[in-house]
Amino acid sequence: MLLITGITGHSGKYFLQELINNNYSDPIRCIVRKNSNTSLLDKSGLKIEKVIGDLSDEDLLNRVMVGVDTILHIASIFYSSNIIKAAIKNSIRRIILVHTTGIYSKYKSASEIYKNIEMNIEKMRQTSNRPIGLIYLRPTMIYGNIHDRNMIIFIKMLDKFRWCPVIEHGKSLIQPVNARDLGKAYYQILMKSDIMNGDYILSGEKPISIMDLYRLISNYLGKKTKYFNIPLWEGLIIARMIKFLTLGKIDYIEKVQRMSEDRSFSHEAATRDFGYKPMPLEEGIKIEVEQYLGKSRS
Repeated sequence: MLLITGITGHSGKYFLQELINNNYSDPIRCIVRKNSNTSLLDKSGLKIEKVIGDLSDEDLLNRVMVGVDTILHIASIFYSSNIIKAAIKNSIRRIILVHTTGIYSKYKSASEIYKNIEMNIEKMRQTSNRPIGLIYLRPTMIYGNIHDRNMIIFIKMLDKFRWCPVIEHGKSLIQPVNARDLGKAYYQILMKSDIMNGDYILSGEKPISIMDLYRLISNYLGKKTKYFNIPLWEGLIIARMIKFLTLGKIDYIEKVQRMSEDRSFSHEAATRDFGYKPMPLEEGIKIEVEQYLGKSRS
């Protein structure tokens, strides 16, 4: 049996569609929240058992892992230690964790917490006498529809403002990955039962500078945007002021920091080992901008 977390989320929905498209026949157990929209699960035609619960509930995790062979944990990295603890206790054979390339950030605030989580996971593995296959999947910046929390911010900003700020001249490189490609990648690695351990980056087709990304979005929006540079130190001051004035409700400090560092990563290993092939960024951005314009004009 396959246990899945986060299947109603952004990339999880595309993974579910891959399961449907490929007529996945094995039984599936999904942990979902009480308020999750499970309509696609209900209409999928797959052998799906829904369990309503919280990933912080240790008793729940132990119950749902009975009879499970493989776990795909798409939900938040902050629950990964809970998943691993229960998986070791229940002798799960194979776990696929969807984590992040944020662990490679040079900024301590952006990477330390992720490193600590994975260090804790490795300690649990080392102290266990039960062998367990563990695969890390590391998406870069995820985008793909108007409900994402990354690209849509840029799209809205470039649509609403004629003048747009860029940090450090927008020279830093990023490599956004479309959630559709992640859904396919999850299915591909699931089907490669011979891969029991690994660490795979899931990035977009190729790197692009922030400045070129803005120009691409503006072009699809039909906007003639003008840009002005903000040094990193000024951007951080503004971000800290916003955090202070909103009593911490709006915190862009990490986002501003990471806008100044290169976040391009090769997905060569994923392509080599399970055939990962992401779509061109131009195609993905066009889809999202069209979705945005369709909604905003309706």
